[in-house]
Amino acid sequence: MDTRQLDWIDSPPAEEVRAMIDRAAVEDGTAPVSEQTLHALTGAGARHLVSTVGDTVVGYAQLVPGHGDHPAMAEAVVDPAHRGTGIGGSLVAEALRAGGPDTRVWAHGNLPAAVAVARRLGLTAARELLQLRRPLTGPALPDVVVPDGVTLRTYRGPADDAELLRVNAAAFAWHPEQGTWTQHEIDERRAEPWFDPEGLFLAFPSQASDADPGRLLGFHWTKVHAPENGNPALGEVYVVGIDPEAQGRGLGRVLTLAGLHHLRDRGLGTVLLYVEGDNVAALHTYERLGFERFHVDVAYAAGS
Repeated sequence: MDTRQLDWIDSPPAEEVRAMIDRAAVEDGTAPVSEQTLHALTGAGARHLVSTVGDTVVGYAQLVPGHGDHPAMAEAVVDPAHRGTGIGGSLVAEALRAGGPDTRVWAHGNLPAAVAVARRLGLTAARELLQLRRPLTGPALPDVVVPDGVTLRTYRGPADDAELLRVNAAAFAWHPEQGTWTQHEIDERRAEPWFDPEGLFLAFPSQASDADPGRLLGFHWTKVHAPENGNPALGEVYVVGIDPEAQGRGLGRVLTLAGLHHLRDRGLGTVLLYVEGDNVAALHTYERLGFERFHVDVAYAAGS
């Protein structure tokens, strides 16, 4: 087998990489890379490492450089037909060299092959991202009880974007991916086929008006995943963000329930969400709403 030297390039052959990612998802039963990695295939800000056999892409890694207190983040995928040949280990090792000693490498699903690569490279788990799921057909959802002084409404267009970004940045200042969103990320998602303004819930002070909506207190952005590989459509609690100044008022639960009722009313049978493994308060909230652990992603790092 003649494998090309692994080289960093400005932009990968996106369609070939997407096709390989799709094959890996079918083989593994889970997506091998994150949504953000897919967006960055054709955007700026990431470095791309491609392995080929002849003219065929057989491996891909993406590195997002670190900034401030946030380490570099990497993800890698190998075509199922070319696994077991050392491609995955080479991709990850090169990403670690390029990203620096604090680089985190995500293993989606933490599958045995990823665990084996991490062990060979001396990496240990530094962060866990849990996927929780809940059926929407039962148990019954609690009612949405909006606190006094708060009004819920749905997204009305780009005029809401500045407040969405402000609250998102404040709520996720600690988060290396979510907390760095700009207008570009909002625009990308608004252009996606799954985007539904009726599924983006916003909480404002009750005295707000159309002329002066006031400061956003929090939001819940839902998402619907189309049927895939014979599996039915899935709802997602995509992002729940609460302004730190509005914490302690139960808005996270209220907004989450508003989105769950919306997804149920669309006829979806199951809803998923992602939560950090060490976010005890959020895990408690979601468990009380009937969510259970379904899947885990692990970020590995050297010397953690």
